[in-house]
Amino acid sequence: MENYISDRLKNVPKSFIREILKVAADEKIISFAGGLPNPKFFPVKEIQNACNKVLEEDGANALQYSTTEGYLPLREYIARRYKEKEGIDVSPEEIIITSGSQQGLDLIGKTFINDGENVLMEKPGYLGAIQAFSVYGPNFCDVTLEDDGVAIEELEEVMKNNKIKLFYTVPNFQNPSGITYSSEKREATAAAIKKQDILMVEDNPYGDLRFIGETVPSMKKYYDNTIILGSFSKIIAPSFRLGWIYAKKELIDKLVVAKQASDLHTNYFSQRIIYQYLLDNDMDKHIEKIIKAYGHQREAMIGSIEKYFPEEVKFTRPEGGMFLWVTLPENIKALDLFYKAIEENVAFVPGFPFYAKEKIENTFRLNYSNVDAQTIDIGIKRLADTIKKMM
Repeated sequence: MENYISDRLKNVPKSFIREILKVAADEKIISFAGGLPNPKFFPVKEIQNACNKVLEEDGANALQYSTTEGYLPLREYIARRYKEKEGIDVSPEEIIITSGSQQGLDLIGKTFINDGENVLMEKPGYLGAIQAFSVYGPNFCDVTLEDDGVAIEELEEVMKNNKIKLFYTVPNFQNPSGITYSSEKREATAAAIKKQDILMVEDNPYGDLRFIGETVPSMKKYYDNTIILGSFSKIIAPSFRLGWIYAKKELIDKLVVAKQASDLHTNYFSQRIIYQYLLDNDMDKHIEKIIKAYGHQREAMIGSIEKYFPEEVKFTRPEGGMFLWVTLPENIKALDLFYKAIEENVAFVPGFPFYAKEKIENTFRLNYSNVDAQTIDIGIKRLADTIKKMM
């Protein structure tokens, strides 16, 4: 059967996280592996009310085909929110609704990446972007993430030696590391990539989930040639698979063509339900509840790590989002630790799939958003005991 498979797909890695989630599905296992929002905060009743209202008031239209760009009132809402929250003037014509941020990544790859072109990734970088872009045959370059953003001297060295087409970044509470770019590092990054007029892709699914520190402006404020990805998955519900791309109109026009070739349009009924929910509810109050809970769970995880982990193990201290990043002593492989931890009924994601080029093997990602504080403490102690045995 291998003869039937296209060359482009043969080089695309499986989603390692999806494979791990199969292993971690056992109810006995405490899982820090998935990037799952906490279902306690899904607005089930409010969504039900929105669904009923859409069907009762405009059901026939809501069940019909729609435009590729997406439901105009929803795009207008997103545009207004950019103005209110980011101070960025956005036209609804500069927004296309996608089937989650992941489709946004695929459309960007399809529209802008040619086989063999250089795509710059953070090190570590988001696994879903590595997978989505791999379909289009790029040559990946990478640049190390420091505590406040990419290493600027290294970035300039990479650009000196390579003509970069596109730079993909998650500057707010990055997946997998949890780090956030400082305003100084954003400005320096923008100044560096301007030299080659690189297309920047700012993926921002976690931006609303800040529970420590001050909000930092979007990369768009520092570099105009920036595409932004957004999502309702982390702040309302992931199953709707609703996200968006914000870009200059001439780029949106090309992305529309790519989307028409993929699925004609994103689930229109879901768009109508989400918009009705947004009309009838205060989303910021809803987000405040999520922030409070995730902040508490983040504190619980850091407190347990400080209590149980050996001091040789290093970790990040995110200001928001859903993840933190752990670095083991160099002689311990995270994958080996994973298999031993599973025997102790605790799971995490080893770090090597998050590297586009060199696979660093002594790092791993922990998720705190979907586990309560008491369970976090139990799971982190099990993990710490396993690390100590390996050391």
